[in-house]
Amino acid sequence: MSSTSTAIVHLSDRHPQVTGDEMVAALVPPPQFDGATFDTYRADADYPSQQAAKDQLIAFSSGGAPVKGGGLFRRAKKAPEMKPGVYLDGGFGVGKTHLLASIYHAMPARRKYFGSFIEYTALVGALGYQKTVELFRGAQLLCIDEFELDDPGDTMVMTRLLGELVPGGTKLAATSNTPPNALGEGRFAAQDFLREIHAMSASFETIRIDGTDYRQRAVDGHARVQDSDAYEAALTEAAGGGTASDDAFADLVRHLASVHPSRYIRLIAGVDAIGLREITQLDDQSAALRFVAFVDRAYDAQIPIRATGTPLDDVFSQEMLAGGYRKKYLRAISRLVALTHS
Repeated sequence: MSSTSTAIVHLSDRHPQVTGDEMVAALVPPPQFDGATFDTYRADADYPSQQAAKDQLIAFSSGGAPVKGGGLFRRAKKAPEMKPGVYLDGGFGVGKTHLLASIYHAMPARRKYFGSFIEYTALVGALGYQKTVELFRGAQLLCIDEFELDDPGDTMVMTRLLGELVPGGTKLAATSNTPPNALGEGRFAAQDFLREIHAMSASFETIRIDGTDYRQRAVDGHARVQDSDAYEAALTEAAGGGTASDDAFADLVRHLASVHPSRYIRLIAGVDAIGLREITQLDDQSAALRFVAFVDRAYDAQIPIRATGTPLDDVFSQEMLAGGYRKKYLRAISRLVALTHS
């Protein structure tokens, strides 16, 4: 597609840089969850664990709640004191990030942070471990979305960081993905999470959330593909009222290897629609995992994707979907389907 309009950009031409201060300022819920509250979380009546999780997290956010049934003249018994951390254990699309953002918004804390695991570890890389500890020391809450269990080194750094903060009164809330070789999208990751974080496991209360992927409830389950004319028309329309990006899929995949995943959110900053031409199935696992991280950031920002070529729900090979990162790929497919329909 010709980029005669200044509102058409190429992501493969962007080389975003992020300072430590900017990384800290970005530790808030993504725009999609700016207004997320417990009231706006719609628990599915078919899965009682969703309402139970919501009630438990409301208590966690308020520092605990009295048990019902105290009577008129009897003092209600206090609920057992909760652990300093909660771990939301569930499949993709059951609203874990919504609940995580609800905790952030509901907790009356002066200093609180919300970020993905990648954002926190990138901050350690930018500031150094000790400066990061000092930055977060005294914070009332750290929310960690998608706690990565497939990089032992980063997991160890993050576990050590959290271990230094909890004694000072910092509360923790986390979700996580499934580590390598933990097969099956229906498999819950709690045991893997608690095992990987070793000494920190006693600090977390596991809250299981069952359910079906809400993103699949309103779409047909397949990513939307456009022909060349429809693709160009969609990007021209998006560029008319904002900014659209236009890249050959191969060019973007190659470029992602030169940008740290923590900067992907800056890569798409100011973009109102993402255009990807000539999608082909990925055959390299490293490239596929980088694309997953890119999709996560696009989904956080709720940027529609328009694409030609292979449907994006077929972008990961069957071999990849049968491997240890299966759950991560399926989550990305779920998000890609939603974004191509948005």
